[in-house]
Amino acid sequence: MPVGPRSTAASSHRPAGQDGGVARLVLWDIDGTLLRGGGVAGDVFDEAVTAVLGRHPGDHRIPMGGKTDPQIALEILAYAALEEAEAAAHLPAVLEALERGLEAAADDMRRHGVVLPGVPAVLRALDGDPAVRSTVLTGNTQANAVVKLAAFELTPWIDVEIGAFGSDDADRIALVPVALERARRLRGLQIGPEDVWVVGDTPRDLACARAADVRCALVATGHSSLDELRGTDADAVLEDLSDVDAVVKLLTLGEM
Repeated sequence: MPVGPRSTAASSHRPAGQDGGVARLVLWDIDGTLLRGGGVAGDVFDEAVTAVLGRHPGDHRIPMGGKTDPQIALEILAYAALEEAEAAAHLPAVLEALERGLEAAADDMRRHGVVLPGVPAVLRALDGDPAVRSTVLTGNTQANAVVKLAAFELTPWIDVEIGAFGSDDADRIALVPVALERARRLRGLQIGPEDVWVVGDTPRDLACARAADVRCALVATGHSSLDELRGTDADAVLEDLSDVDAVVKLLTLGEM
């Protein structure tokens, strides 16, 4: 399992906060990191825009990896020739239609999608460690994140309430502080940046982590190639999460 240039840097595994001595907070990206939705979300996006505009947005082929749902929606609306102000006015309706459509398509997503290698075992192992709390940091709106996690039966190991979502801010860079504030307010966790990991599959996940001075592991199971991820300064770069013991050791002790 390849590791990036900073993967051995670690702080001591020390207790923190008021919730059972939690000393690690892991912020998981969803699409391309935990699961693949089989292309269903892309179809639902187009259906949502079509329902709001009364016409199909066209063959936009807009890349979605590492972006927030509002950002993707605005890019599709721009491709459909809407001016910025008009697109912003349509955005709430598009997101509402997207959330309704994705919930209705959950069975299709489960049928055509897949949980990525090692994910259930890693989440289960971290959940069994009282010093670790897992949640999500995702471009999905909270409603869409909940649908995806439930569709692939990952919800039991994820503390969704303290996650950060595209519905919190269209700019993914702003999301780590949102999760940290919720962890402190809702769970009483007092965790420093050195005890937080963002796990994602694109350089955008890394940018999000670096903006908040937290650590980042990138996994080549999604939108970016292994070579592209190796070219970043991520703390660790992994082919996938199938080496469960190594991944758990990385996220709990900061070493492999």
